[in-house]
Amino acid sequence: MIERTLILAKPDAIQRGLVGEIIKRFEDKGFKIIGTKMVQPTEEHVGQHYADDKQWKIETGTRTKETMKTKGIEMSETPEQIGDRIRSWNMNAIKEQPIIAIAFEGYHVVEMGRKIVGATEPRGAQPGTIRGDYTVDSYMLADSKKRVIRNLVHASGSVREAEKEIALWFKPNELISYEKQSWSVMH
Repeated sequence: MIERTLILAKPDAIQRGLVGEIIKRFEDKGFKIIGTKMVQPTEEHVGQHYADDKQWKIETGTRTKETMKTKGIEMSETPEQIGDRIRSWNMNAIKEQPIIAIAFEGYHVVEMGRKIVGATEPRGAQPGTIRGDYTVDSYMLADSKKRVIRNLVHASGSVREAEKEIALWFKPNELISYEKQSWSVMH
């Protein structure tokens, strides 16, 4: 089944001149761009992307506490407080400078897109992935500097999430369907 996914080239990717490389990785895999644009997100827009969801905050905070505990660090905040802080940091990082939103289309594009970008924490991302090849940030470093982790890109985590995110970042008339010549060769 053909899917769509959203990739956001974050401010650190733009500042480092890596947007072309990000797009290249997806095109090399056979995916086609159906929409792209540079955006200076507003607080409201970013607040919709990183929704104020209590369950998400608790799940994210719980994972963070568990990860830190394995590293010998006890966190005194509740999972919800940690999740709220992470949401705030994510929002601030995305709205501080322009981002580039890219919608890709292809078979298994969500799953494969996550593999192309690599693990969320660049320090643990495999070589050959965008994050594994171009950044070395870690949760520990980001926390010590009281900022979000700099991992270059956002990639939709599921087909449902991708549909919601694409609708948030693109108007229907900004997504273009077309025949790509290499499509029949690849698929």
